[in-house]
Amino acid sequence: MNALPAPPAARWLPPDTFAGQTALVTGGGTGLGLEISRGLAALGARVIVASRSAEHHAQLLAEAAERGWRVESRTLDVREAEAVEKLALELDEHGGIDILVNNAAGNFVCPAERLSARAWRSVLGIVLDGTFYCTRYFGRGMITRGRGQVLNIVATYAWTGMAGVVHSSSAKAGVLAMTRTLAVEWARHGIRLNAIAPGPFQSEGAANNLWPEADRKRRIEEQIPLGRFGSAEEMAAHALYLLSPSCAYVNGECLVVDGGLSLGRGMWDSGERRGGSTS
Repeated sequence: MNALPAPPAARWLPPDTFAGQTALVTGGGTGLGLEISRGLAALGARVIVASRSAEHHAQLLAEAAERGWRVESRTLDVREAEAVEKLALELDEHGGIDILVNNAAGNFVCPAERLSARAWRSVLGIVLDGTFYCTRYFGRGMITRGRGQVLNIVATYAWTGMAGVVHSSSAKAGVLAMTRTLAVEWARHGIRLNAIAPGPFQSEGAANNLWPEADRKRRIEEQIPLGRFGSAEEMAAHALYLLSPSCAYVNGECLVVDGGLSLGRGMWDSGERRGGSTS
């Protein structure tokens, strides 16, 4: 089992970086959540993946059995405060968790004037309410134990804005504000909160909801200064770094990993010269 190569996201940190710690990753069975879960498990953590469908956990559980990782599955709808509290109390009875990754999300492109109240409420319920419920209830145990950390997954359009995602951008902006507020409020309890803002990366969910046509994907790639999409493994590697002891003095920060997409590009194309002379 130990002869298998480490997952790409875990190759940049020592093998026992998270040994002795328990991590809970919401939406941890697919996409970025899956890669973060794999990395944490490979680096020694006991990992609990929680999402609405336990079917999403099958791939990770099978890999964990093959590799000898400690991975558990829980069914959880983060929009249901009582369900989140129940799971938090259950886990607190067995030592609680040291790391919470709020990764569960929902998103799709829709003009604001056509966005229904139900769709608005659904995305905010998962992203903003769910992040608060998990942070609040699992955070209570961290406060009691005097240690812990929370990593929230946001997006750069939380502060840059972007057409078609008013529901998601509003929710992510709230999560970013929550991150920084609680980073100040809970630091005295030995708890750190940070966020990561991934740029476009390859995943089945994003492809289906955000760039289903090849031409749309190509247009997005052309806007990225590095000229390509990232990978879920790259994003997860930076998430693991923020959770590692290397970042023990980082608190309330948001790490942008987007190939430069969110940077201002000005009015001129790269390398273009516009009049004038030099002497």
